[in-house]
Amino acid sequence: MTTWQTHASASASRGIKDKDVSWLRAGPAVDPKAFSVLRRRAMLEGCKWDPQVGDISTLCSFPLMMRRNVWERLAFQAECLSAEAAVAEEEISRRPDLLGELGLPRTLRRVLADGQPLTPAAGGVVRFDFHYTLDGWRISEANSDVAGGFTEASYFTSLMAEHFPGLRPAGDPAAAWSGALASKAGAGGTVALLSAPGFMEDHQVIAFLAAKLRGCGCRAYLAKPEQIVWRDGVAHFNTAWHCGPLNAIVKFYQAEWLARLPSKYEWKYFFRGGKTPVASPALAVISESKRFPLLWDELSAKLPTWRALLPETRDPRDAPWTTEEGWLLKTALCNTGDTVSIREFMKPADWLKTRLAARLFPQQWLAQRRFHSEPVMTPLGPRHVCLGIYTVNGKAAGAYARLSEKPVIDFTATDVALLLEDNE
Repeated sequence: MTTWQTHASASASRGIKDKDVSWLRAGPAVDPKAFSVLRRRAMLEGCKWDPQVGDISTLCSFPLMMRRNVWERLAFQAECLSAEAAVAEEEISRRPDLLGELGLPRTLRRVLADGQPLTPAAGGVVRFDFHYTLDGWRISEANSDVAGGFTEASYFTSLMAEHFPGLRPAGDPAAAWSGALASKAGAGGTVALLSAPGFMEDHQVIAFLAAKLRGCGCRAYLAKPEQIVWRDGVAHFNTAWHCGPLNAIVKFYQAEWLARLPSKYEWKYFFRGGKTPVASPALAVISESKRFPLLWDELSAKLPTWRALLPETRDPRDAPWTTEEGWLLKTALCNTGDTVSIREFMKPADWLKTRLAARLFPQQWLAQRRFHSEPVMTPLGPRHVCLGIYTVNGKAAGAYARLSEKPVIDFTATDVALLLEDNE
């Protein structure tokens, strides 16, 4: 074990409380003309099709700079989180009574509990969202089932690094994942990449990954679940432009959305009984559920890193969120922060609707203690930082960094490149 691994392991129980924020700072902005070229390349070459929302650019013209030793500690903790989650997911999958506590659709719970062999995994990717707080680094969630941000974390970050020769990206998660997928699919293998129609941010991710897979020698096609036909557990692509068996599938399509499809599409094979490898793994939806912590005390797995880094989480019926300001609410299958509910940041009518939903359907909600995010000074003013650290097959592979004026990181956050600098 290296020195930084020893330090990181020891730091897990205290959340790394040393002043790492002094080693995370904003760099200078790229020249406007040069950044305009960079932005255009991100759009045309890197599939970043939404570089602006209204009058606001979604891409920062300056990077975040982090000391290498801080990154190494966070990367190690992400690997610990990934390993612990895999053990817990396997244990929970054998306990139908626990599956019922995750807030998953009933049809999906039945498939996960039916006892058939798990569909083989084509490559597991998880993104853990880290935040720097007054008490050290904390995580808000794990994106285990569908983790976005690859275009920004890989291509946009590599373009920014060209303007800072003394710095380097923390990794290339798109290359790591596409490499793992290509290895599973085999030389010249055929891969289908699924996303839901109408969600451009998802479509741009799979378009980018498809290009990376083609660069690895695979035949990659964008698809939707209705175009997959299962024959004796083997997936076949059935379209006008290609028909035939698939060597692997990228399921960039939320598990709970698949569970809403008619049974005639045989979506169950994405999880159990299938023979064609699927990414992400079938059981990833277990740690994707924000109610995952409610099961920890029922497990033999100890999950020390999760317990150290994730704020206290309770069933909304067992938390004083109506009387104490130190709690937030979110749904079990919250995506992009869309249901994170903090009273002081909401309109009274919206808070009332949230309260009503949490009381009527508590099994689909959770209450979590709030952490106090410590902002970083940037050319735009103080901004709260979220570092989404990827693991691919359990190994840290890079980061998707975002900035926000408010502590809640949601769809309004701005994408920023994370670059590493040498320790002093």
